[in-house]
Amino acid sequence: MMNRWLVLLATSTALAGCSTPAPEPVAVTPAAPAEVLPPPAPAPKPTYGTFGFDSAGMDSTVLPGDNFYQYANGAWAKNTAIPADKSNYGMFTVLDDLSKERTRGIIEESAKDPASKIGNAYNSYLDRAAIDAKGIAPFKPWLDQVHGLKSKAGLAELYARADRMSIGTPFAFFVNQDDKNPDRYVTGLAQSGIGMPDRDYYLSADPKIAEVRAKYLQHLTNVLNLAGEANAAARAKAILDFETQVAKVHWTQIESRDATKTYNLMTFAELVKKAPGYDFATMLKGMGIDAPEVNVAQPSAITGIAALVRKTPLGVLRDQLLVQSLDTYSPVLPTAFDKESFSFYGTALSGTPEQEARWKRAVNFTVGALSDDVSKIYVERFYPPETKAAADELVKNVVAAMGRRIEGLAWMKPETKVRARAKLANFVTKIGYPSQWHDYSTLEIVPGDALGNAMRAAEWQHADSVSKLGGAIRRWEWGMTPMTINAYANFGMHEIVFPAAILQPPFFDPNADPAINYGGIGAVIGHEISHHFDDQGAKYDEHGRLADWWTPEDVKAFEAAGKALIAQYDVYEPLPGMHVKGGLTLGENIGDLAGLTAAHDAYMHSLNGAAPPVIDGTTADQRFYLGWAQVWRRNYREANLRQRLITDPHSPSEQRAWVVRNLDPWYPAFDVKPGQKLYLTPEQRVRMW
Repeated sequence: MMNRWLVLLATSTALAGCSTPAPEPVAVTPAAPAEVLPPPAPAPKPTYGTFGFDSAGMDSTVLPGDNFYQYANGAWAKNTAIPADKSNYGMFTVLDDLSKERTRGIIEESAKDPASKIGNAYNSYLDRAAIDAKGIAPFKPWLDQVHGLKSKAGLAELYARADRMSIGTPFAFFVNQDDKNPDRYVTGLAQSGIGMPDRDYYLSADPKIAEVRAKYLQHLTNVLNLAGEANAAARAKAILDFETQVAKVHWTQIESRDATKTYNLMTFAELVKKAPGYDFATMLKGMGIDAPEVNVAQPSAITGIAALVRKTPLGVLRDQLLVQSLDTYSPVLPTAFDKESFSFYGTALSGTPEQEARWKRAVNFTVGALSDDVSKIYVERFYPPETKAAADELVKNVVAAMGRRIEGLAWMKPETKVRARAKLANFVTKIGYPSQWHDYSTLEIVPGDALGNAMRAAEWQHADSVSKLGGAIRRWEWGMTPMTINAYANFGMHEIVFPAAILQPPFFDPNADPAINYGGIGAVIGHEISHHFDDQGAKYDEHGRLADWWTPEDVKAFEAAGKALIAQYDVYEPLPGMHVKGGLTLGENIGDLAGLTAAHDAYMHSLNGAAPPVIDGTTADQRFYLGWAQVWRRNYREANLRQRLITDPHSPSEQRAWVVRNLDPWYPAFDVKPGQKLYLTPEQRVRMW
């Protein structure tokens, strides 16, 4: 509708031809001119398309029932190149780039103050010329300690020092909540000791994996050569042989995600008995850990690794630690080490042709060292209160929808429903940023000392972690920064967490149609809620304790649905000969399935009985599911996708979009028919929450 402007005109009229004398003039106060109102500002437009979805990215030649991802995203996928410095590219990386740019501005402004820790950390990392000029000399005291190890009697103490510096050793100690007593912290111990991402890289006969293995051997050789070590090729082969033996005793990814199997609380005496021949007491003392118990995640692997360390020649163990050290600190060592590390971990493993610009990596380094100091400024500038209020409302609606779904479950016993509802009622929702910040006053950041700053930051983080033992649970602490494009669920904390940076388009757009937002951030919220009810999260009760709280009948019904979902995803083959691991991705797939279902229910409930609108010829259900598909737009390099299929508990983006095939409203929304590739009969559709 056009806006009307009203203009008032004042006129005077003289009477002509009158024979009587004219009256005396009377003074008149002129009326004040009427206020002229400006036109109302146009309504803000969504970032994507006319209602929050980028329809130009669709491929309408594909039937939704054949490939819903391609239908919603095919043109985008075809026309979007992966930047040379990335292993994959999509909606997450678009926002991550934005987050880095914003954070860079914060850091560079801070750098104007010579006393700023933020600025000094950033500038020290950024100054590649100064790093190269110093050469390897600043790292030599540590390398001399490694070279100076003359007997295995000192190995545990050296490994403890390495752990404090975040350098990998065969034993990974950490501090975490006690799964069965979440009001206390406990020391954890997990398998470690390999330089590639997973045991499959050492043991698989796949030719592509064998090719990566050969490149890793060359990488080990190259690092030893750069360090000036003699006989590098033979020593590299000995490292690879040792790590291959370690990989053989490692648990698989699927075994290691089982919360029940990985809870093995024992005394240190029991640990020594299970893994004889390694001086755990000295290592723990060197790490500053003084506690009576340890939770061993993979007992048989720790037993096997201890035996291998006991029988492996000391020189091989020294060489492995040497390479691990140089790789860990390669970004702040001379360029040759940095490039060599990237050539394997960036290019060979992930397929990335070019290393990120130094400033991007400097941002990551600075945030890693002083995350909360940077975060405080970020949220002040880029997280408006109205965004938090809108997100709070969405969370409340999706949680309520999950409660209604629990109430309506046909397969769950009434007594289990009572506990499930109590669990839902006890959720802690964290949105945007923490209520408290870490104090870095004891962390020394020295101008021009990139390596020293990196080492001191690692030591600070280690000391901060160990200091938790014996103290109160830090319920204020976050596992992500506000600048992170992600979200998470923490079972022990009984919380769902949504950093500020994910509350942006396409996940959340205050100017988009609500159906799009419910399909985007609403489904993300539902996903994180549902993690507390996935195949592992469901093992934790309403107090965040790992406990049996289901009836046997409920467990049987739930596991049957899980097996059906595993079978569904096992069939998917993103790369020739490489399938999605349904067992590895089960928790995330349940999160997608249940989260999307709850978000759809929440959206429909938010209409309060009103008919959902049709916009640009699209129904509300169509917009909801398109909103879901849009957030998963992502192109992968082949090497990166291969690595994810081996190690990532998330299914690839295309297969995540396909979860809609289990949801009844999706079928009429897109007229999906029998015979189309994603079609499932009602009996075949997996229904859990």
